[in-house]
Amino acid sequence: MNISIRGSKLEITEAMKKYATEKLKKLEKYVESPEDMNATVIVKIPNHLHKVEITIPLKSVILRVEEEQEDFYAAIDVVVDKLERQIRKNKTRLQSKKIKEAKEFAYDYIEPIPEEDEKRVLKRKKIEVKPMDEEEAILQMELLGHQFYLYKDIDTEAPAVVYKRKDGNYGIIEAE
Repeated sequence: MNISIRGSKLEITEAMKKYATEKLKKLEKYVESPEDMNATVIVKIPNHLHKVEITIPLKSVILRVEEEQEDFYAAIDVVVDKLERQIRKNKTRLQSKKIKEAKEFAYDYIEPIPEEDEKRVLKRKKIEVKPMDEEEAILQMELLGHQFYLYKDIDTEAPAVVYKRKDGNYGIIEAE
């Protein structure tokens, strides 16, 4: 596994690199060809907390997790646990659907997730996507009390999603 660790306004020490590498190496057993696996670790310190973001692009999925903790080592532990859970969940789902292109996971290490933990689509809804600007979409989202809102951008006429971020600000995802 190729691991790239960098800090945003923070110097990453050798001890931090060693600890993160050691923890991430545990994930290699879940992947068919770990030598092709690339992990990007970004460490930030907003508001006196260590925020660790890890992104691992695979052929069929992109694994991404972020966590804020009091110290770096605790954040790495939590993030690696979340990544391991994501991998097991994706492998179980892919194996149950017998998707042939899911050959990048090593199925020897599968631990089935109990039935009550599986997430299902419980509701399907059709909506009319109306043209509007960003401010109107944010207002509609807030009025509905949702965390996101799908709309058609009035300028580009392309579908877009406005969503509420963890920090209270808003983000927009635009389709090309």
